[in-house]
Amino acid sequence: MTNPQRELTGAVWRKSSHSGSGDQCVEVAPLSTDLCAVRDSKDPGGPALMLTTSALRNLMSAIKKA
Repeated sequence: MTNPQRELTGAVWRKSSHSGSGDQCVEVAPLSTDLCAVRDSKDPGGPALMLTTSALRNLMSAIKKA
């Protein structure tokens, strides 16, 4: 089983190209085999949402439809 804290410690974050300006920035990081993380760029030490890549695709699709 994957250790979430270890995964996030070594994560390489990048700002999403879909982020807005100002305080609407989201960062994403690829993790192990089928995981990625999403966090608020204003709070890099704060919580991160860990999702499978397919779950992230589904989330992004739902957001685009909203």
